[in-house]
Amino acid sequence: MIISPSKLKLRGRFLFLQDIVESNSNINIMDINFSGKRALLRVDFNVPLNKENFSVTDDTRIRRALPTITHILEEGGSIILMSHLGRPMKKLKEDGSIDKEKFTLKHIVPCLVDLLGVEVKFCDETVGEKATEMAANLKRGQVMLLENTRFNEGEKTGDPEFAQALAALADVYVNDAFGTAHREHASTTTVANYFDEEHKCFGELLENELKNAAKVTNNPERPFVAIVGGAKVSDKMLLLDRLLDQVDTLIVGGGMAYTFMKAQGGQIGNSLCEEDRMELANDLVTKARKKGVNLLLPSDSVVADGFSNDANTRIAPSNMIEDGWMGLDIGVYAQNEFTNNIRSAKTILWNGPMGVFEMSNFANGTKLVAQAVAEATKSGGAFSLIGGGDSVAAINQLGLSKQVSYVSTGGGAMLELLEGKELPGVKAMGEGKLES
Repeated sequence: MIISPSKLKLRGRFLFLQDIVESNSNINIMDINFSGKRALLRVDFNVPLNKENFSVTDDTRIRRALPTITHILEEGGSIILMSHLGRPMKKLKEDGSIDKEKFTLKHIVPCLVDLLGVEVKFCDETVGEKATEMAANLKRGQVMLLENTRFNEGEKTGDPEFAQALAALADVYVNDAFGTAHREHASTTTVANYFDEEHKCFGELLENELKNAAKVTNNPERPFVAIVGGAKVSDKMLLLDRLLDQVDTLIVGGGMAYTFMKAQGGQIGNSLCEEDRMELANDLVTKARKKGVNLLLPSDSVVADGFSNDANTRIAPSNMIEDGWMGLDIGVYAQNEFTNNIRSAKTILWNGPMGVFEMSNFANGTKLVAQAVAEATKSGGAFSLIGGGDSVAAINQLGLSKQVSYVSTGGGAMLELLEGKELPGVKAMGEGKLES
């Protein structure tokens, strides 16, 4: 029986994910008999498309869903796929209507067919008479894809009526969309309430996400090194605070590092700084000192006289950057200090780049960190979790995704999970059935 996250044990200030994993053992996807059943499968097919012909340019999320899809089909089930694509309600056409040509999930069908090797029927509505008829006529081994769930206003509001209409299409609900598990939407959360515990489960991807996150939050092998980067302290402040209760070394890079530098009296020139977070930064430094955590900030930086790949650059101490210059990557000394600590780790969490890695002149710090994580994993036997967002993009761009332990598919979802927050899409799997 799944237990509600509100009943899970809290040790320190961390949510212990192993309790989630263990409590789900009796509704594992392997334990459900899909033979002759229609499975309503929530996937995350929110993939990038070519602007000219709307073809899929990165099929990673589709590939990661294939094991669950294949398992259901091999068990003799049929599948009704549902997903969102983009934010159609925020990018309406001039007449106020949805740009269906841009955001239709029909664009995904050719890629999905190529990867799956079976026909995929497309339904140009999410719920309604056509969806109901197509779902009812599905035979064993057949797959259909519903239209973009976000074409319906009830999706983002978690509307029970919309969710119930989705639930009526199938016999079993499977949630394999970890990337949206932190959204309390109809297709990720509310719909689960219309299936009893024996007819809903996590897909292989979502379960693997939980299991791998648990490896860095539940008695991790030490030394445990966390690397947190990105632009703003405000985006990661809760994560940083949580990590200080767990890690041996916390490496802080990216634009957020300069808020720490200025808070400690440093001169940071035109570098990014959240002045309203400076007190928080000092509090984190104090907490790290009290807990004996090795908090590493970049001792030096690659600085530029403009936010451009063509700007003039030089190396400067991170706390002595002149006016008119800004830190856009970690410097040589910081690179050595960071990577040496990473190579000696036995557990590694990485969330966020070390600089503006989209620009080649400021990508070296992120590249070296990625290589050090891969080296520690391969040669040192460390467990490494790449926790979503830009760090995933960096690992993929460098071709190192297969040299680390696990690359998460969910940026925001993984961040909230590591912060100790309840994920609505996870919690809903333990709730009872709603009254009709």
